[in-house]
Amino acid sequence: MKCADLHVHTFYSDSTFSPEEVMACAADKKLSAIAICDHDSIGGIGPCESLSGETGVEVIPGIEMTAEKVDAEIHLLGYCIDWKAAWFVKRLKEIQKARIARIHVMVEKLNEAGINVKAEEIFNLAGRGTVGRLHVAQAMMKTGKLRSYKEIFEKYIGFQKSCYVPYVKFSPKEAIEAILKVGGVPVIAHPALMGNDDYIPELVDYGLRGIEVYHTDHKQAARMRYEEMARRYGLLMTGGSDCHGLGKGRVLMGSVRVPYMLVEKLKEEADSIKRSNR
Repeated sequence: MKCADLHVHTFYSDSTFSPEEVMACAADKKLSAIAICDHDSIGGIGPCESLSGETGVEVIPGIEMTAEKVDAEIHLLGYCIDWKAAWFVKRLKEIQKARIARIHVMVEKLNEAGINVKAEEIFNLAGRGTVGRLHVAQAMMKTGKLRSYKEIFEKYIGFQKSCYVPYVKFSPKEAIEAILKVGGVPVIAHPALMGNDDYIPELVDYGLRGIEVYHTDHKQAARMRYEEMARRYGLLMTGGSDCHGLGKGRVLMGSVRVPYMLVEKLKEEADSIKRSNR
């Protein structure tokens, strides 16, 4: 059966994998399609698409955008986006600049907390990619003072923790509207990690079209809960591994697979959105 992994990152955000490594891995895992969903970046889409014919793996152009509410960080996936739209590229560059400024403030807080990391080291880890907290965590691990990424996020840089710095001011409504404007299908990413399902009806009102039901961090109870929620609100069900190469310690690609039929449903929904935008 044809299967897809609809949540994959490249080193254009916080994965350790180049586009070439991503596509080779997808082919090795015998995936028919993958969605490239880098954080606030479309840099990995073109290079991956150029390898599609050679590897036999279809590339779904996507993105993962971060928005904030007072008490929650919300990640939104956009599928089948018109990723070359000039206004969208410009907006992403603004967000990427804000990410850089955020790192400097976060480093100051970490240094005050006795964790000696340098902004330059974090930017070197990010390379050409959009810099994020996983790069900060990698730099923190190198100090030898922390035991795990779990400890780092739960104690220092997780949402609203001691060294957390608020994200660029981007509301869930703005993120969903941006994805719709660029002809994409907005889907909430790994909702169990958000910690508050009560926000999902609000997101539906803003134009949310799907839920990432199947995810590496979703246990059976969470999957069943989000399946029911998707049916209740008439939302598409998607799924992906959230692979970051070796950024999370092991290669996750292909550990979450969804039937290719879900890719077809996403394409149909994207076509409908694009028609309504005309």
